Amino acid sequence: MLQKRFSDQELEQIIEEATIYMCACPAQVVVQIRGLRELFRYQLSCEIDPGNDPAVHQAIAEVTIRAHAMMEECLDQILTMEGWDRTTLKMPEGLRRKLSEAIERDI
Repeated sequence: MLQKRFSDQELEQIIEEATIYMCACPAQVVVQIRGLRELFRYQLSCEIDPGNDPAVHQAIAEVTIRAHAMMEECLDQILTMEGWDRTTLKMPEGLRRKLSEAIERDI
């Protein structure tokens, strides 16, 4: 079973927040987590198809579970290191300001 630290709604909030402030790294990690969730769902459907070798799809699903856990741990660490609000999943004001200042310098 695929354990989830972050709900789909929380992942969407992180992407939206990161996109607004042009901080792509947390969003890129979220994209990978979403992809792993999709891969896991796909493997479950392949595993039950009588024309497929279930061992192949179980192997892929097992590795996907581990990769998913690692990427969620990575996202958790990033949010902690950057100081995101863990209740609202908002980027910290200091990081927002830093990105805004960088944009203004480029204009």
